[in-house]
Amino acid sequence: MLRYIGSRIALMIPLLIVISIVSFIIIQLPPGDYLSTLVAELEETGDRLSQAELARLRQRYGLDQPIYVQYWRWITGVVRGDFGWAFGWNAPVRDVIGQRLPMTIILTGFTLMLTWIVALPIGIYCAVNQYTKADYFFTFLSFIGLATPNFLLALVLMFVSVTVFGGSVGGLFSPEYVNAPWSWARALDLLSHLWIPAIVIGTAGTASLTRIMRGNLLDELRKPYVVAARARGVPFRKVLFRYPVRVAMNPFISTIGRVLPDLVSGTTITAIVLNLPTTGPVLHRALMSQDMFVAGGFLLMVAVLTLIGTLISDILLALVDPRVRFGVHTE
Repeated sequence: MLRYIGSRIALMIPLLIVISIVSFIIIQLPPGDYLSTLVAELEETGDRLSQAELARLRQRYGLDQPIYVQYWRWITGVVRGDFGWAFGWNAPVRDVIGQRLPMTIILTGFTLMLTWIVALPIGIYCAVNQYTKADYFFTFLSFIGLATPNFLLALVLMFVSVTVFGGSVGGLFSPEYVNAPWSWARALDLLSHLWIPAIVIGTAGTASLTRIMRGNLLDELRKPYVVAARARGVPFRKVLFRYPVRVAMNPFISTIGRVLPDLVSGTTITAIVLNLPTTGPVLHRALMSQDMFVAGGFLLMVAVLTLIGTLISDILLALVDPRVRFGVHTE
């Protein structure tokens, strides 16, 4: 196990280098750069930058250098913890990401917890009570959840809240707590607003995991070891939770591989619709304005978190499911 973990970590280093190069090249593919976008925006408002000022800014931020020089300056800065300068925010990229990352972690963690709490028992119940009215009902709700885009559900909730209840469900804080220092009142206000975006973001994931849990558990319940245990008089509840449920939970554990990168990228469109102070809208704005250091920092963080999440998922799967063997092929 330790040898496998060490080899995986060793492979992550060259893979991250390749990902960083590809990400930087992709960011550079659109014509122009951030200054070109800035000049176009200024011209729309009637303002102009002189050629001397434009050349000074290009030299200051290294935009006049070849792409390989820009990449080397950026990646060596990342190694030192310096992700570059965010042009659109006039601040270091590290500070721009750091301001949004805590709320993103809280929202994603709460959504994941809510998804597991709802999907796990419903999936087990539907598998044990196959083809009952409750099973058909939850199956219908699952299909609706899978078919409904999160941003569309957010728009519907916002429309209903404004027209029916006379208030907005956007944001994570009430207006008086947006810029207030942390206190018990602000924390409680956050909790009161957190469940709405968590439901919106977690709807599709809950529906998907419910269907996966139901299908996997049905397969396990039909296997010979379950039939043999029941024939020996072992109580059904004991057999159910000791073996089949444990094996059927593999998809839940494997979701860790995509949950960690979601901390950064997340549901960007839904966050924009609900006006959430998360990292998704920042990444969208950086890509639209060709703010390469912000976009590159986000993409690199997503890659790192994806590799770490995949490694954690593999290790946990090996601990939960004894059939999983790293580097061992069984016939």
